[in-house]
Order: sequence, then structure tokens, then C-alpha cells
Amino acid sequence: MNTSNNNTRKMIVINGGHFSSLAGFYEEVSDILMRGTDWKVGTLDGFNDILYGGFGVFEYHEEIEIVWKESEKSKEEPGPESNSGILRK
Repeated sequence: MNTSNNNTRKMIVINGGHFSSLAGFYEEVSDILMRGTDWKVGTLDGFNDILYGGFGVFEYHEEIEIVWKESEKSKEEPGPESNSGILRK
């Protein structure tokens, strides 16, 4: 379902049900955002870098919409490497 008012945006869907740790989050976003490349996200800085576009599944300055399904699970299951969860409440 596209909830955007701008139908030209590419929709990216992250599913919180697919991971329960920060490492799992990196794997999920690598699979989704870096499909077709041999580069993997391994840090929050790296995740920030790919959000600028230009490699992976969208271009530099291309508008995208990120939908995070099951985001509540990501807030509740932070994993051992984070004391605040992947998403902050």
C-alpha cells in the first residue's frame, strides 16, 4: 500500500519481523537497499550513507518512502548490542 501523496516516490519496505538485533537490521537493509551490489551495511553511519542514494536500489537525490512494518517489534527487541533499541520510542 502506498501511503505517499507523491506517487513518483519509490517505496522501500523494511520488515521488523525479519530481525531482532542490530546485526539483523543491517542484514535486512543490506538485502533491501543494496540489492545487486557486493557492499553490505555494517554500521549506523553506513546506513546513513546509503540513504543518500547513488548506489543500490535508488539514485542520488531520488525521493523514496521508507515503510517500516512491525516497527513496534524493533522498539521492543533491542538485542544485546543496544540498550535503547533500534528505534527509539
